[in-house]
Amino acid sequence: METGSMETTGNPATEPVWTGLPRGLLRMRRLLLVVWLGLLAIAVGVPLGLFAGPVWALFALLPLALLAWAWPMLGRNWRSWRYAERADDLLISKGVLWREETVVPYGRMQLVEVTSGPVERHFGLASVQLHTAAAATDARIPGLAPDEAERLRDRLTELGEARSAGL
Repeated sequence: METGSMETTGNPATEPVWTGLPRGLLRMRRLLLVVWLGLLAIAVGVPLGLFAGPVWALFALLPLALLAWAWPMLGRNWRSWRYAERADDLLISKGVLWREETVVPYGRMQLVEVTSGPVERHFGLASVQLHTAAAATDARIPGLAPDEAERLRDRLTELGEARSAGL
């Protein structure tokens, strides 16, 4: 079974053409990080400062330390996400410490959906969710531009229907 390792001319194909995620996903995740940890720092610092004394209010620095650590980690995680469309399958790669590469054959796709929650819509982002016959191989590509997510959904659906017709 051909999995996209050869081009139509019969020459060995080069590495897959990887596509990274838009920078808007990183901005959204960092904003959520600042908002939640900022609120946590206030929720810890104010009551401790009022009721236990100003020294105890220093515990509010813990969420801020977590913020300083998580900021670059979000960048590393964002850079690790990528996907590639090949002749017969879609590759999704993610992870910094533990790399995970998922191969989803077009013929195994049962459902491709585009979702976008309120925060994602505010940042102009959408996610593509792929459902296959095996639940363990369901895959997701977060943070795409809505036009790209719809294009990818339409292409994957078209290729999935063409590949599954031969089963």
